[in-house]
Amino acid sequence: MDKDKMLNEIIVPVLQYLDMDSDSARNLLLGTFAQESAMGKHVEQVGGGPALGIGQMEPRTHDDIWQNYLAYRPALAQKINQLLVSGHSKLDQLKWNSAYATAMSRVHYHRVAEPLPEAHDITGLAQYWKDHYNKGGKGEVDQFLANYLYHIGVSAP
Repeated sequence: MDKDKMLNEIIVPVLQYLDMDSDSARNLLLGTFAQESAMGKHVEQVGGGPALGIGQMEPRTHDDIWQNYLAYRPALAQKINQLLVSGHSKLDQLKWNSAYATAMSRVHYHRVAEPLPEAHDITGLAQYWKDHYNKGGKGEVDQFLANYLYHIGVSAP
């Protein structure tokens, strides 16, 4: 998906719906989706790993968010539940429900105490992604930067 569609048709509406919108959050999610799934090209982890969706969230991370964060924030949990399609598991929806996957990626970052970097600080966003989203993963800051430049360019919102 191209960056404008990803931003305007998925990221912004979800962030506004969750009352978690900012330019920093927008750019961080754009960069995350560029790095993790090539802007939605891969909704299952390449090489057969467990990660799913545009944010390539692993099931254990997904479940931890529900058990140890959303369980104590019922209003936010209710909002996220309203993004779900009944009759389908939450994990399955990470793969094909981009609004749900976006919400879960934003909540994953939201539970971090450290504030988001400035929106224009792409290196800072890359480091934030590495430290808080891909901690222990194989992805590197320079890969995030390269994917950000390739998929989003320097004129990110």
